Amino acid sequence: MNYVSKNMDLYSEIFHSTEIAKQFSSKNAIGKMLLVESALAKAQAANGIFSKKQAETIAKCCKTELINIEKIKTDIKLGGNAAIPLVKQLTEIVKKRDAEAAKFVHLGATSQDIVDTAIVLQIQEFLGWLDSKFSVLETLLFDLTKKHRSTVMAGRTLLQQAKPITFGLKTAGWLESINRSKSRISETKKRVLVVQLSGAVGSGNVNISKAIQKSFAKILSKNQLPNYPINQSPISWHAHRDNLAEFAAAIGILTGSLGKIARDVSILMQTEIGEVLEGAAAGKGVSSTMPHKRNPVSCAAILANAHRMPFLVATILAAMPQENERSAGLWHAEWPVLEEIMQLAAGTIERGIELLENLEINEKRMLKNLELTDGLIFAENVSLALALKIGKAVAHELVEKACKTAVLEQKHLKNVLLEMKIDLPENELAELFKPENAIGLSLEIVDDILKKYENQL
Repeated sequence: MNYVSKNMDLYSEIFHSTEIAKQFSSKNAIGKMLLVESALAKAQAANGIFSKKQAETIAKCCKTELINIEKIKTDIKLGGNAAIPLVKQLTEIVKKRDAEAAKFVHLGATSQDIVDTAIVLQIQEFLGWLDSKFSVLETLLFDLTKKHRSTVMAGRTLLQQAKPITFGLKTAGWLESINRSKSRISETKKRVLVVQLSGAVGSGNVNISKAIQKSFAKILSKNQLPNYPINQSPISWHAHRDNLAEFAAAIGILTGSLGKIARDVSILMQTEIGEVLEGAAAGKGVSSTMPHKRNPVSCAAILANAHRMPFLVATILAAMPQENERSAGLWHAEWPVLEEIMQLAAGTIERGIELLENLEINEKRMLKNLELTDGLIFAENVSLALALKIGKAVAHELVEKACKTAVLEQKHLKNVLLEMKIDLPENELAELFKPENAIGLSLEIVDDILKKYENQL
């Protein structure tokens, strides 16, 4: 176990986030469970189940420094979850201060109430961190889009040059995908930030009444992040895991969108293309044997995380058909997977920010690459202009024939078309082979995107 843990730590700096690593520590996880136990006691006291003084005694004992976390780790295998040995320790701690108060620790609750609500608090903490990173990502992408609004490059489909676009159009697509994930994840908050307090089989009891549930949620909201309220659930979700599945899927989509950015950058970094580079830094991207190499290391980390993420999300989805009122195994399968989903997403976001902050754009190379096809990249531009005079089908067939001739005879497409004496004046034809005249609605689309965000960022 120690070997595996240390081995994973070896790669945590590249795949995970150092900023939020402590959020997923054993100490923080236990701390969240203790917050839940404290809130439960206070909610019950507020509703007359026992005295507020006794609740305060319990709350004062809900401190991680009083808990033997290593013993909890050892004892988990006996009870099947961390709440059981934790409650046992907490009860003994309270008993030393007030034997009567100790009788009310964890009163009426079940271990899943504590574990699930603690996970919700971890998700809440993660969402608070994530929102600040969305602002950074969107600002970086907005600035990149604005700067390269008119930077012409080859648009590529199926890995082949297709027709010119602007780099700003590409980055605007990145920006929109990140913004959609922001909206998508924000929408999950009202369903995933929900307390679990339903007792043994989800039916509640006199010690966890509706009024107590309401107080419980209110206390947790007050003590935690005010912009991320914890809601009361009208019914138990012990065996209904769609809220967590929705959250996991939304995080998975965000990671995939960042993976798309990394995929584009890594391809554009290829020696034969060379239009974009990851920012240079001492020792970054070097090869152990080839001094000339500049490898896309940030992209590689993002893509590695994006590759792992779907299978983790699939585990959460696969755990949804839980039996009866509590599952044997499927509920348990969620714990490490949800943590890893958040850890990988956070690491991907950090690497994504590093990538975008230092991205180098080679505009000259972009223009040079537009000439690689000897004008073939402007074929659609010519076809569309010609279609207005001779019809789409005929124009397409004629330009397609010209393209084949250009390739066969290794001539520039414009010269082939001039030799064919097509129904376009030479000066008009020349305009169609200018990159800035072949980008379609790129500028209009980019301007619409920029206008959308200029007052938000």
